[in-house]
Amino acid sequence: MANRKRPIVLRCPVTAEERALIEQKMAQLHTKRIGAYLRKMAIDGYIIQVDTTDIKEMTRVLSAIGRNINQIAKRLNAGGPAYQADMEEIRERMEQIWQLQRRILLSQR
Repeated sequence: MANRKRPIVLRCPVTAEERALIEQKMAQLHTKRIGAYLRKMAIDGYIIQVDTTDIKEMTRVLSAIGRNINQIAKRLNAGGPAYQADMEEIRERMEQIWQLQRRILLSQR
């Protein structure tokens, strides 16, 4: 091992499914040597990190609106009144959604 070009050995246990995925990706690159493929991906592979903060915030706001609408619908179906405060909260939440959408669109430019 002392005369090898690459004397350090790295080991990485994988499942059968992971091994199959690795082999599929190797086939796409027309390579047959797993060592060469793994070395190339470890050194030159890309890591894509996506910021989903705005999407999570929009999901939270949409969820709150959905809960409010469900409460209003339940009250109306039971013969109860619709309150102006409920409608105003829905309007405020919709405005938050529009602001989030604008912010997302502006950040993509």
